[in-house]
Amino acid sequence: MRFRIASPHRVSRSGTRLRRAAVIFGSVIALGAAGATAAAAASSNPSVAARTSAASSSTYKHACSAPSAPRMMQCMALINTTVAQRSADAIGPNATPTGYGPSDFQKAYGLSSASSSGGSGETVYLVDVYDYPTAQADLNTYRSQYGLPACGSGCFTKVSQTGSTTSLPRAAGSSGWDVEEALDMDMVSAICPNCHITLVEANSASNNNLYTAENEAVKLGAKFISNSWGGSEYSGENSDASTYFDHPGVAITVSAGDSPGPEFPAEAPDVTAVGGTTLHTSSTNSRGFTESAWKSSGGGCSADETAPSWETSSVTGCNGKRSDNDVSADANPNTGAAIYNSYSQSGWLEVGGTSESSPIIASVYALAGNPGSSTIPAQDIWSHEPNGLYAVGSGYSSTPGWGTPNGTSAFTG
Repeated sequence: MRFRIASPHRVSRSGTRLRRAAVIFGSVIALGAAGATAAAAASSNPSVAARTSAASSSTYKHACSAPSAPRMMQCMALINTTVAQRSADAIGPNATPTGYGPSDFQKAYGLSSASSSGGSGETVYLVDVYDYPTAQADLNTYRSQYGLPACGSGCFTKVSQTGSTTSLPRAAGSSGWDVEEALDMDMVSAICPNCHITLVEANSASNNNLYTAENEAVKLGAKFISNSWGGSEYSGENSDASTYFDHPGVAITVSAGDSPGPEFPAEAPDVTAVGGTTLHTSSTNSRGFTESAWKSSGGGCSADETAPSWETSSVTGCNGKRSDNDVSADANPNTGAAIYNSYSQSGWLEVGGTSESSPIIASVYALAGNPGSSTIPAQDIWSHEPNGLYAVGSGYSSTPGWGTPNGTSAFTG
């Protein structure tokens, strides 16, 4: 049995250290170390200012600690530590938090029209760990900042791993899982503002509790479930894949991880494994963005899981084993998302990791509409490729999979 012991801090280095520009009350102030060069932002809005090579030289840390024992899972949220966290009052109505916001993601992934008109009546389920006491208030601070409708009663729901709305697990405390929950909720809001959100809170990060929460989401009627957590492969995962992650008619997305190598449950045959990219603004194309594979994204050939019928070894090179990833979205924490968390954090912060990309993709599925009752939505991506996707590189490769969303067409049956 193998399990990952990950460092709680991961630092990228290059010959020249660059710090990204930060906006304070609408003025751009360079945060570079002595001798470093920082690109001057043309806009006072850092979420639409050009992202520079600082994206590969910033510093970030895991929101959640590494697993302390086998069969424990880790959330994949990564906090950009070079961005000063700010309260809602400090940001104010005339400035924008550092990091990408809803309009950026919608434009980058061809979703502006779908996001404004689609998703009504759909609910995205988020499987996480521990209670996040200020979840709804923080969610609505995020939505208010970006002019999105409030998500009140009937829109936002918290339940335990057994479906209770009153008997919730203990509060997240200093575990970091509330950062993960904030990221998940804010990304659903960014991509599918009309979607409802149900947060399913497991009692702990153990396989047993998270998998119970997964099946509870399906029992409650979920058609779209995002899982921004994972761990190393282990003996017996094949049985768990079929028991907890084989639900025809349900789009289940799973973060691929924030370090090279396949992880479970991303490599379960019937889920959509979601990798990560680095997303830059660009003035050289009509899309307004360019994208490259994020080198820290997980992915690869499973040692244990057999490839589903729609994956072929001639494409993946995995010799009959499951290859993840299937698809990707922005995940580099240095070109990450602005999120809001007042529970364990100081308000606005920038967060990435494949924890960012998984709820993005789950929400794109929600915009595309309910999957067919007997279908495995991951297969839709393989049957549509390369149509409806922005290529990241040439053809298929493990880290970005087939690419990133270009509208919703690749996510329909």
